[in-house]
Parts: sequence; C-alpha cells; structure tokens
Amino acid sequence: MNKGARLANQEHPASDEVILLEGCLASSICDQDGKEVCVGLHVGPCVVTPNIARTRDGVSLVSIQATKEASLCWIDTHRLTNLMIESGPIRNWANGILQDTLSEKAEREWCLAALGGAERLTWFRQAFPGYEDIFTHALIASFLGITPVTMSRLRSR
Repeated sequence: MNKGARLANQEHPASDEVILLEGCLASSICDQDGKEVCVGLHVGPCVVTPNIARTRDGVSLVSIQATKEASLCWIDTHRLTNLMIESGPIRNWANGILQDTLSEKAEREWCLAALGGAERLTWFRQAFPGYEDIFTHALIASFLGITPVTMSRLRSR
C-alpha cells in the first residue's frame, strides 16, 4: 500500500481484520465540518484495531490511511470468527488482541480526560516510544487532543 492510500474510509463498508506487516497507518474520525481527529497510530508488525472495535453494522467508524508505505494481510472477519470457534489457540490469540486494544483505548481515554498537555505528551512518549520520529507532529497532536502549536511548545521544553 502506498503512502497516502486509504485502507478504510469512514462510513463505508468494512468487513476485514487487518495485520500490518510493515509500515505505518493512522486511524482518524472526521466530523460533520470536515475536521479530522487522529484516534489511532499503528506501526508494523501489529494487528490493526479489530473490526468489532472500528465498525458498526459492517460500516467503518474510522478512516485508516498509510502514513508510510505499508505491507498488509487481510482476513474476512467472519472467517476469523469461524477459525476462533474451531481453534482454541486462534481464539486465545484473537481475544488477547481485543483485550489489548480495549485496554489501550481506555488508557488513552483516561489520558485525554485527566491529564494536561505536558502530561499527555509524557504519557505518549512512555506508551509509544519512538513514535515522535515516525509520525508527523500534527498527527500526534491530534491524537493527544492538543493543537500543533501546543505540541511544538511542549516539545521545545
């Protein structure tokens, strides 16, 4: 997948689980006014947020875009569900990924609600070491719920 290409588009059908083998992706939500907010940063190898956590009724709640060239693997969600029923190890693996995803989302939600800008950046650096060198500062600022100007000021401290 080329840099800038979209893996998923908000409000479009989505029925796959995705494994990012190499590269980087960013998940975002766009409001009615066209303002885009970053809600996820993914660096391969990793499993992209599970389909159940990023769709409703088969429709994507987020857009996912490659921020660098990326290599991906897909599996249909229903096929993975059937494999989970048939195989304990696959079920345990998939359930572990879902638990990790929910934990990460809850931690970020807490960060946004409880911490100020400087503390959010400190949290980000601890939770995602090296990501400041991988993703644009505008994306990171959006992910942290701060402005790019605030991000720049905090980084210069």
